[in-house]
Amino acid sequence: MLTLQLDSFDFELKEGAIKNVGPANKSATAKLFDVEECEAREFGDKRVKCVFEDGEGNELQIALFPEQARELREGIEALEVEGRAFD
Repeated sequence: MLTLQLDSFDFELKEGAIKNVGPANKSATAKLFDVEECEAREFGDKRVKCVFEDGEGNELQIALFPEQARELREGIEALEVEGRAFD
């Protein structure tokens, strides 16, 4: 399940093209639940791309720099040690 929350988002749809309307101070939050597939792969020279997909074909891709990927890995490992994940 993919949820999107878009704040102050207005757009114009004209002849199949989407165009921003108003100021460029938009923000959004995307959440993907019930992930069935995930993988990590190279992205550019330095980054790693994490790809998540649910059973409905929704996909979320996140590109992380090495230090961000290490922080994520350490956070997951800490949850394992604390017994708060993967029970």
